[in-house]
Amino acid sequence: MKVYLLNGPNLGRLGSRQVDVYGVTTYDSLVEGCIEFGKTLGLDVEARQTDAEHEMIGWIHDAADAGAAVVLNPGAWSHYSYALRDACALLRWPLIEVHISNIHAREEFRHHSVISAVATGVICGLGVEGYHLALRYLSTQRDQTD
Repeated sequence: MKVYLLNGPNLGRLGSRQVDVYGVTTYDSLVEGCIEFGKTLGLDVEARQTDAEHEMIGWIHDAADAGAAVVLNPGAWSHYSYALRDACALLRWPLIEVHISNIHAREEFRHHSVISAVATGVICGLGVEGYHLALRYLSTQRDQTD
């Protein structure tokens, strides 16, 4: 099963950005860990990160065209990008939205995600382990996406 692991703005700065909120795991380490963990689950994980919204939307379109599952950390776009939300609505399920921090325990503007309404599920507040949980769930959904 093909899985696109897509990360939005500022996630490339993991390990140096607000370590009290996001932890010390670097982006490269996160990607390496997810690809390896995905292999153990029989998943072909392709990871990408961008700070450019149009690029992310293009990747979501690619996933929709390929019928791929998506693990998406939309970062700040979660809270206002209707363009990204509409692109996500094109996906053939599943789409798992992941946030490293608990967005509901942070600033009020972070409490709502426009992406969540079109996601199969949402994982937040469990650190980088949330990515592994998303991949584990997707590995159980193979028959529904093939």
